Amino acid sequence: MADRIIVSISGASGVIYGIRALEILRELGLETHLILTPAAKVTIAQETDFKVSDVVALASISHDPRDIGASIASGSFDTRGMIVIPCSVKTLSAVANSYADELTARAADVCLKEGRPLVLVVRETPLHPGHIRLMELAAQAGAVIFPPVPSFYGRPQSLDDVITATVGRALARLGVQNTGYPRWEGLS
Repeated sequence: MADRIIVSISGASGVIYGIRALEILRELGLETHLILTPAAKVTIAQETDFKVSDVVALASISHDPRDIGASIASGSFDTRGMIVIPCSVKTLSAVANSYADELTARAADVCLKEGRPLVLVVRETPLHPGHIRLMELAAQAGAVIFPPVPSFYGRPQSLDDVITATVGRALARLGVQNTGYPRWEGLS
Protein backbone atom coordinates (compact mmCIF):
# COMPACT_ATOMS: atom_id res chain seq x y z
CA MET A 1 0.00 0.00 0.00
CA ALA A 2 1.29 3.46 -0.90
CA ASP A 3 2.29 5.86 1.85
CA ARG A 4 -0.17 8.44 0.55
CA ILE A 5 -3.03 10.01 2.47
CA ILE A 6 -5.71 12.25 1.00
CA VAL A 7 -6.54 15.15 3.32
CA SER A 8 -9.54 17.33 2.61
CA ILE A 9 -10.21 20.43 4.66
CA SER A 10 -13.79 21.66 4.30
CA GLY A 11 -15.18 25.01 5.41
CA ALA A 12 -16.55 23.81 8.73
CA SER A 13 -15.29 25.45 11.87
CA GLY A 14 -12.21 23.70 13.18
CA VAL A 15 -9.81 24.00 10.24
CA ILE A 16 -6.98 23.80 12.79
CA TYR A 17 -7.70 20.06 12.96
CA GLY A 18 -6.90 19.69 9.27
CA ILE A 19 -3.82 21.87 9.57
CA ARG A 20 -2.56 19.80 12.50
CA ALA A 21 -3.21 16.60 10.53
CA LEU A 22 -1.01 17.92 7.72
CA GLU A 23 1.71 18.84 10.23
CA ILE A 24 1.68 15.38 11.85
CA LEU A 25 1.61 13.54 8.52
CA ARG A 26 4.51 15.65 7.29
CA GLU A 27 6.52 14.82 10.42
CA LEU A 28 5.83 11.13 9.78
CA GLY A 29 7.07 11.44 6.20
CA LEU A 30 3.81 10.47 4.52
CA GLU A 31 2.85 11.86 1.14
CA THR A 32 -0.24 14.04 1.47
CA HIS A 33 -2.70 15.02 -1.22
CA LEU A 34 -4.60 18.10 -0.08
CA ILE A 35 -8.00 19.31 -1.18
CA LEU A 36 -8.75 22.72 0.27
CA THR A 37 -12.33 23.80 -0.42
CA PRO A 38 -13.13 27.44 -1.18
CA ALA A 39 -15.02 27.69 2.13
CA ALA A 40 -11.97 26.26 3.96
CA LYS A 41 -9.86 29.13 2.64
CA VAL A 42 -12.31 31.60 4.17
CA THR A 43 -12.39 29.69 7.46
CA ILE A 44 -8.58 29.51 7.65
CA ALA A 45 -8.43 33.30 7.48
CA GLN A 46 -11.24 33.65 10.03
CA GLU A 47 -10.06 31.11 12.61
CA THR A 48 -6.26 30.99 12.39
CA ASP A 49 -3.15 33.06 11.81
CA PHE A 50 -2.17 30.76 8.92
CA LYS A 51 -2.16 32.00 5.35
CA VAL A 52 -3.74 29.67 2.82
CA SER A 53 -0.33 29.41 1.16
CA ASP A 54 1.15 28.19 4.49
CA VAL A 55 -1.43 25.40 4.66
CA VAL A 56 -0.88 24.40 1.03
CA ALA A 57 2.89 24.29 1.70
CA LEU A 58 2.32 21.64 4.40
CA ALA A 59 1.02 19.20 1.78
CA SER A 60 3.07 17.18 -0.66
CA ILE A 61 0.58 17.89 -3.45
CA SER A 62 -2.41 20.23 -3.54
CA HIS A 63 -5.39 19.60 -5.82
CA ASP A 64 -7.95 22.04 -7.16
CA PRO A 65 -11.29 21.08 -5.56
CA ARG A 66 -13.01 21.37 -8.95
CA ASP A 67 -10.59 18.98 -10.69
CA ILE A 68 -12.54 15.75 -10.80
CA GLY A 69 -9.91 14.47 -13.24
CA ALA A 70 -7.15 14.64 -10.60
CA SER A 71 -5.08 11.53 -9.84
CA ILE A 72 -6.91 11.00 -6.53
CA ALA A 73 -10.24 10.77 -8.39
CA SER A 74 -9.34 7.28 -9.65
CA GLY A 75 -9.27 3.97 -7.85
CA SER A 76 -6.09 3.09 -9.74
CA PHE A 77 -4.27 5.77 -7.72
CA ASP A 78 -3.23 3.82 -4.63
CA THR A 79 -3.59 5.51 -1.23
CA ARG A 80 -3.85 4.43 2.39
CA GLY A 81 -7.17 6.25 2.54
CA MET A 82 -8.64 9.66 3.18
CA ILE A 83 -9.57 11.97 6.01
CA VAL A 84 -11.95 14.91 5.73
CA ILE A 85 -10.98 17.12 8.65
CA PRO A 86 -13.08 19.01 9.51
CA CYS A 87 -16.01 17.65 7.57
CA SER A 88 -18.90 20.04 7.00
CA VAL A 89 -22.46 18.76 6.83
CA LYS A 90 -22.47 19.78 3.16
CA THR A 91 -19.51 17.47 2.51
CA LEU A 92 -21.05 14.73 4.68
CA SER A 93 -24.21 14.99 2.60
CA ALA A 94 -22.28 14.69 -0.67
CA VAL A 95 -20.40 11.62 0.58
CA ALA A 96 -23.50 9.97 2.08
CA ASN A 97 -25.45 10.45 -1.14
CA SER A 98 -22.59 9.65 -3.56
CA TYR A 99 -22.98 13.13 -5.05
CA ALA A 100 -19.49 13.49 -6.46
CA ASP A 101 -19.71 16.86 -8.20
CA GLU A 102 -16.36 18.05 -6.78
CA LEU A 103 -13.06 16.44 -5.84
CA THR A 104 -13.57 15.86 -2.11
CA ALA A 105 -16.76 13.89 -2.68
CA ARG A 106 -15.26 12.05 -5.67
CA ALA A 107 -12.07 11.06 -3.82
CA ALA A 108 -14.15 9.95 -0.83
CA ASP A 109 -16.40 7.90 -3.11
CA VAL A 110 -13.32 6.28 -4.64
CA CYS A 111 -12.04 5.30 -1.18
CA LEU A 112 -15.39 3.74 -0.33
CA LYS A 113 -15.69 1.82 -3.60
CA GLU A 114 -12.10 0.57 -3.30
CA GLY A 115 -12.56 -0.47 0.35
CA ARG A 116 -10.04 2.08 1.62
CA PRO A 117 -10.50 3.83 4.94
CA LEU A 118 -12.44 7.09 4.90
CA VAL A 119 -12.57 9.10 8.13
CA LEU A 120 -15.06 11.97 8.33
CA VAL A 121 -14.34 14.34 11.21
CA VAL A 122 -17.85 15.78 11.27
CA ARG A 123 -17.83 19.17 12.94
CA GLU A 124 -21.40 20.17 13.79
CA THR A 125 -23.43 20.57 16.96
CA PRO A 126 -26.18 20.15 17.93
CA LEU A 127 -27.29 17.48 15.52
CA HIS A 128 -30.80 17.26 14.08
CA PRO A 129 -32.30 14.04 12.66
CA GLY A 130 -31.16 14.92 9.10
CA HIS A 131 -27.51 15.12 10.23
CA ILE A 132 -27.81 11.81 12.03
CA ARG A 133 -29.43 10.20 8.98
CA LEU A 134 -26.56 11.42 6.78
CA MET A 135 -23.99 10.03 9.23
CA GLU A 136 -25.80 6.70 9.21
CA LEU A 137 -25.82 6.60 5.39
CA ALA A 138 -22.11 7.42 5.21
CA ALA A 139 -21.32 4.79 7.87
CA GLN A 140 -23.37 2.17 6.02
CA ALA A 141 -21.30 2.93 2.91
CA GLY A 142 -18.13 2.28 4.92
CA ALA A 143 -17.07 5.68 6.23
CA VAL A 144 -15.87 6.15 9.80
CA ILE A 145 -17.75 8.97 11.49
CA PHE A 146 -15.30 10.63 13.86
CA PRO A 147 -16.67 13.73 15.61
CA PRO A 148 -13.81 15.70 17.21
CA VAL A 149 -14.83 14.90 20.77
CA PRO A 150 -11.90 15.48 23.12
CA SER A 151 -10.76 12.92 25.67
CA PHE A 152 -9.63 14.10 29.09
CA TYR A 153 -8.00 11.01 30.61
CA GLY A 154 -4.67 12.21 29.20
CA ARG A 155 -5.11 15.42 31.21
CA PRO A 156 -4.57 17.94 28.42
CA GLN A 157 -2.97 21.15 29.62
CA SER A 158 -3.88 23.36 26.68
CA LEU A 159 -6.17 23.69 23.70
CA ASP A 160 -3.19 22.63 21.58
CA ASP A 161 -3.02 19.37 23.56
CA VAL A 162 -6.72 18.75 22.89
CA ILE A 163 -6.33 19.45 19.17
CA THR A 164 -3.25 17.25 18.80
CA ALA A 165 -4.82 14.36 20.74
CA THR A 166 -8.03 14.51 18.70
CA VAL A 167 -6.14 14.59 15.41
CA GLY A 168 -3.73 11.88 16.53
CA ARG A 169 -6.63 9.60 17.40
CA ALA A 170 -8.39 10.31 14.08
CA LEU A 171 -5.19 9.51 12.17
CA ALA A 172 -4.79 6.30 14.17
CA ARG A 173 -8.30 5.30 13.10
CA LEU A 174 -7.10 5.84 9.53
CA GLY A 175 -4.24 3.42 10.26
CA VAL A 176 -1.51 6.02 10.76
CA GLN A 177 0.45 5.19 13.90
CA ASN A 178 1.53 8.33 15.76
CA THR A 179 2.29 9.57 19.26
CA GLY A 180 -0.11 12.51 19.16
CA TYR A 181 -2.71 11.06 21.49
CA PRO A 182 -2.60 9.44 24.94
CA ARG A 183 -3.32 5.73 25.21
CA TRP A 184 -5.63 4.44 27.88
CA GLU A 185 -3.52 2.46 30.35
CA GLY A 186 -6.33 1.50 32.72
CA LEU A 187 -7.16 3.03 36.06
CA SER A 188 -4.25 3.98 38.27
